Amino acid sequence: MSVRRLAAAEVQPESFSFSKESEKKITFWMNKYPDDRKASAVIPLLWLAQKQEGWVSEPALREIAVRCEMPYIRVYEVATFYTMFNLEPVGQHLIQVCGTTPCWLRGADDLKAVCESRIGKKGRGNVSADGKFSWEEVECLGACSNAPMVQIANKDGDFYYEDLTAQALEQILDDLAAGKPVKMGPVTGRACSEPTEADVAVLAAAELYDGSRAKPLPYLPNSPEAKAAEAGEDPHPVKKARPARKAPDADEAGGAVKSAPRKTSKAADAAKTGTSGPEKVTAKAVEKKTGAKKVPAAKTAAKKPVAKKPAAKKPAPKKDAE
Repeated sequence: MSVRRLAAAEVQPESFSFSKESEKKITFWMNKYPDDRKASAVIPLLWLAQKQEGWVSEPALREIAVRCEMPYIRVYEVATFYTMFNLEPVGQHLIQVCGTTPCWLRGADDLKAVCESRIGKKGRGNVSADGKFSWEEVECLGACSNAPMVQIANKDGDFYYEDLTAQALEQILDDLAAGKPVKMGPVTGRACSEPTEADVAVLAAAELYDGSRAKPLPYLPNSPEAKAAEAGEDPHPVKKARPARKAPDADEAGGAVKSAPRKTSKAADAAKTGTSGPEKVTAKAVEKKTGAKKVPAAKTAAKKPVAKKPAAKKPAPKKDAE
């Protein structure tokens, strides 16, 4: 991707301000975002500035930065990144010629030749002598069935002119230069992209639209029933009945239902007796049976270690005098 920069300083205006009509649209866009997210409206405001002046100038970028409460460099980054924004003055009508394969095969080169002869070298900054036209080559505009075609952008909007020839484009440029209204769409008179041959009728059968050709699906696609049918199995097998529950045993005499003894946890027993462990439960049970409380063992005083006396040394034997 080529580097895009703002126009030279000598073509930049001294100031910029939005028109009253643009101010109404700015209010609409600003109300779509929270007060602390005003920067989200930077692209709509750049587009409004371009529709008002035909291009985006440096004073316009600074005004938008103030409106969106964001640094100027951030607005500059957005404007220079997207090629939809014109960074230099253009004519009142910007002719955008589609040059991709379908239009090229159908005569886009002839349209380019008309633009070069009438306007000059292609490029947004190259404006015709009367200031009315600029032109450039663009990628696919999505009207391949009506090739070749151009998009003409001006203050009123962006309009498609389709099924063009060199002579048809010449006439369109003449009418725009004279201020005459020009009908958008195919210049051949056909509606949208309908077949050009009069005796060809495509998708005209009534049963295509009244639903009579639709058949109900026996099963939903990829459902278990559909998979079973594809495998040759019964998609709706008969479910086996569950065996009946046996009645609980009853006493022969009274007929009362026997119930299993209820088990209780140790924690529940401890909660009932006021103790919290097996040792306390045992002590409580002993106390209840014997009626005697357990007497704690008396503490004995610690014995002091006895100091050992060193053993007496034996006297050394005396030597006999000579």
